[in-house]
Amino acid sequence: MYPSPHAYAPTPFPQPKPPRRWWQHPALIITALVVLPPAGIALAWTSQWGRTQKIIATVLSGIWFLIPLLSDPPKENGTEGKAQTTAATSAPPAPNSSPPPAPTPTPSVEPQMPSAVGRPYAQAEKTVEELIDGELKALSAYADVTLPTDHGTWLVCFQDVAAGSRLVAQSAAPVVHLVAPGTACPATPGTNLRPKPAAPAPAPTTAAPTTARTTAPATDDETGGGGSVSYANCAAVRAAGAAPIRRGDPGYGRHLDRDGDGIACER
Repeated sequence: MYPSPHAYAPTPFPQPKPPRRWWQHPALIITALVVLPPAGIALAWTSQWGRTQKIIATVLSGIWFLIPLLSDPPKENGTEGKAQTTAATSAPPAPNSSPPPAPTPTPSVEPQMPSAVGRPYAQAEKTVEELIDGELKALSAYADVTLPTDHGTWLVCFQDVAAGSRLVAQSAAPVVHLVAPGTACPATPGTNLRPKPAAPAPAPTTAAPTTARTTAPATDDETGGGGSVSYANCAAVRAAGAAPIRRGDPGYGRHLDRDGDGIACER
């Protein structure tokens, strides 16, 4: 018997690979995948690599290509922020921009006494007591006017600490003198609003007028010895404290002794 002609299949000869072109060189393809991923992917699929190698190369090159597109480099962000800051700093101010607010003055260590004259006591009290630790003392400007308990509306006429004087907050105790609304301030504090009437002056005591006598010189019997003292009447004798006068005493005269008993001005 003869063997079947198809018992053994003939062994096929391997097909020869086509020649590799210059753009199919692996080094060129890998360089293109890193430097220019789209071109490298295109070259990888025209190369003689296996399908698995082509897929891996495409995925890796695509990721490498998308990383720069999906994230901003920090250096670029910092550069842009710095450029924006520089532009904002160098930009001139707008012509209609409002001026900067004035700085708030720092309160001095030693405050100054404000002017309280002419202001209601309530306002003066609030202003002064914000500067000191104590209280603002109030007195009546008139000595005969009593200051009521509620004197917030009374007006300040005088202050013992002059306006502008420095105040020591811990020990200052300023005093003001007040008048009721509608009442004029006195010239000086402590004056009476209703002065007491003056006491009537005592009537002056005048001596009884003496009548000068132009008579002839009296004799010794008439003058009581010719003394230089003479009286016009008994009133003058009593005013001089010489009554009664006896005959022979200085100042005795017959015109004073009406009954002629030698004793003048006895009553």
